[in-house]
Amino acid sequence: MTHVLKRAGLGVAAAVAWAGLMAGLAGCTGQGGLDLGIGGISGKSSGETIRVTPDDRAKDVAPDGRLEVSVESGRLERVRVTKIEDAQPAEVPGVLSEDGRRWRPGPGTRLALAAKYAVDVVALDGHGRRSARHTTFTTEIPEHRFIGYFKPENRSTVGTGMIVSFDFSRPIRDRAAVERAIRVTARPPVEVVGHWFGKERLDFRPREYWKPGTEVTVDLRLRDVQAAPGVYGIQDKRVAFTVGRSQVSLVDAEEHTMEVRRDGGLLARLPITAGAPRTTTYNGKMVVSELYDVTRMNGATVGFTDKEGKGEYDIKDVPHAMRLTTSGTFLHGNYWAPRDTFGSANVSHGCVGLRDVKGGSPDTPAGWFFDRTLVGDVVEVVNSRDRKVAPDNGLGGWNMDWRQWKAGSALR
Repeated sequence: MTHVLKRAGLGVAAAVAWAGLMAGLAGCTGQGGLDLGIGGISGKSSGETIRVTPDDRAKDVAPDGRLEVSVESGRLERVRVTKIEDAQPAEVPGVLSEDGRRWRPGPGTRLALAAKYAVDVVALDGHGRRSARHTTFTTEIPEHRFIGYFKPENRSTVGTGMIVSFDFSRPIRDRAAVERAIRVTARPPVEVVGHWFGKERLDFRPREYWKPGTEVTVDLRLRDVQAAPGVYGIQDKRVAFTVGRSQVSLVDAEEHTMEVRRDGGLLARLPITAGAPRTTTYNGKMVVSELYDVTRMNGATVGFTDKEGKGEYDIKDVPHAMRLTTSGTFLHGNYWAPRDTFGSANVSHGCVGLRDVKGGSPDTPAGWFFDRTLVGDVVEVVNSRDRKVAPDNGLGGWNMDWRQWKAGSALR
């Protein structure tokens, strides 16, 4: 699944408002997948339509290595290659071929070392139909060095459920030294504690959701910090973000409804469809981490394949999609289910669906909610016949109580 990004890519917060761009392959799943009942919707996988070099999630890419986007037919409508998860995201300049089928970096362009890049593409086929693709890759990291890729972005505005999350490029052995070198402070002051998920991920959060208006500063003093024998950090920077209004949405899978609460008051009660009995939606608190105007969803990316190994579905234009978990749970617009499905039946492969129209519209429940959502907003699911979402599946740390959270710090 591939996405056209509205306001947030990997680590790009909602206030950036990059309307019409793309990000992220995604599924739609509590246990994997998208919605049932998609009928005759089909199509080639994104890999067959849009070719990107380097491969998705490639590592140790040479700064002067091959970087190319192409299509066999039709033309490229938009290509954006961006250095992400940094204090100042930077776009790579590029040149489109005369026939519109190939994009390459501009002459003399050299990528940065130890950097993560996102490639976001929208293409048009011969009939004017849009298709999207998103990939990421990381460039070479100097020998014996490590960096932390983090979210949210510098100078962003986020929801009250935002968790500061770091993914490190190498396994961290001395977790205490690394955690001590990262300081997260808030104004007005609040205690913020780190929690390790394995050897490569460190998240920070306060005891309760941030208060609206809180200004948060993240100081990274990782330069020359030894994370493992002979492995040292190279980052020394400060980033900051602001917490916006409070918005928490409660999805009741049994009642087929979602209550949207803004600053404690009920803003709306919307009819939804959640996971079908075989593919239920996770329970628990999930945080919006990415928003897409339009997204591509392919069952093969989350394990829903037929006997030939092809995706059970491939929908190129799922509108108003909001990522809730790393494993592929989304809250998204649905234009293919009958109108009376919403509020009465659960038919998805784990996602939460809101009524929408093909192409998306701000006047539908999905469009209305999408336009009022920030990265960092909380969506909590109750009364689903599934387990609670894992704390490390997306920004799911709010599913741990404060004692459990603090126990995961290397400094306590």
